[in-house]
Amino acid sequence: MRAVLWDMDGTLVESEKLWDIALTELYAHLGGRLDAAVRQATVGSSADAAMRIVYTDLGRRLDPAAMRASTAWMHARVGELFGEGLPWCPGARELLDALAAAAVPMALVTNTARALTDRALEQIGGHYFAVSVCGDEVPRAKPAADPYRAAAAALGIAPADCLAVEDSVTGVAAARAAGCLVLVVPNAVTVPTGPGRRHVDSLARLGPDDLRRIHAGLRRDETDVTLPAGP
Repeated sequence: MRAVLWDMDGTLVESEKLWDIALTELYAHLGGRLDAAVRQATVGSSADAAMRIVYTDLGRRLDPAAMRASTAWMHARVGELFGEGLPWCPGARELLDALAAAAVPMALVTNTARALTDRALEQIGGHYFAVSVCGDEVPRAKPAADPYRAAAAALGIAPADCLAVEDSVTGVAAARAAGCLVLVVPNAVTVPTGPGRRHVDSLARLGPDDLRRIHAGLRRDETDVTLPAGP
């Protein structure tokens, strides 16, 4: 493991609850009511993908101008909520400090737009990350591989040598598509088990050596799977 690539919402900070508030208010503004299943479908999505889900659920025409206006409104509201404070996910800050002390390179890889990400980084601490990649800065946001590939390339490290830390199905799909191994810390949604990923209940009490062991074990398992069968 030569680097750790972090998702933000629901992985480092408990911001998904703030997105819940903004989406609920947006639904009320548009004359609807947010359903739990629809909310789960938006977790980890880019702004464009989430708004398509919202407008489709409400039976509204997918009008680009209207969707951009709704996205701008939602981002402004989330920005206000970010300004009121971002609570850390259990163990996240301590693990960031330990990785920084061990000189492990880190990147932030999020579908959140740059303007909102920068507001969050003011509270999280941008000094932790050598690189940050946002969903509006790549051709395709998560679940495509583009954000993770961009982060690994910016660090100059092969994706297979990186451990991604994720909480959503969308994020895990993106990390795996890029060739990263993944530590999954489920938060708002259940993430299925699968190859190249290790689930933990919390980041609390994990340190750099634990992440190295997890990465090494996942890489060994992948190598074992891809080896040709013996005689």
